[in-house]
Amino acid sequence: MRLRVVLDTKQTTLRAHVEQFTGAGTHVYTDEYESYATIARPHATVCHAAREWARDADGDGTREAHTNSCEGLWSGLRTYLRVFRGVHKAYLSGYVAMHEFRVNLKAVSELFVAALVTVHYLYS
Repeated sequence: MRLRVVLDTKQTTLRAHVEQFTGAGTHVYTDEYESYATIARPHATVCHAAREWARDADGDGTREAHTNSCEGLWSGLRTYLRVFRGVHKAYLSGYVAMHEFRVNLKAVSELFVAALVTVHYLYS
């Protein structure tokens, strides 16, 4: 998962973000927000305005077109930020980066703890 703070949500900004962090054949699933329309990847949408939350896009019985993972990720970020009771926008990207790291870290291994201890020792 890649998260970035961007200045706006215009088509050019979102398209550049998606194309930078995904491979050419990556399937992208979004809601109907018009800024996603020009993403140059295989793309399916769900229409929340029509009360659609998941859709079987290819008829195989699996509802593969949904935005639940992404929406859950942003809910997790809101929960993470809540304890700080406000974050200055100059530092928001750092908090978002820490949340991205937490989401992508699947397990705390001995190697990970050793790296943390090493960094702490070097910089304390």
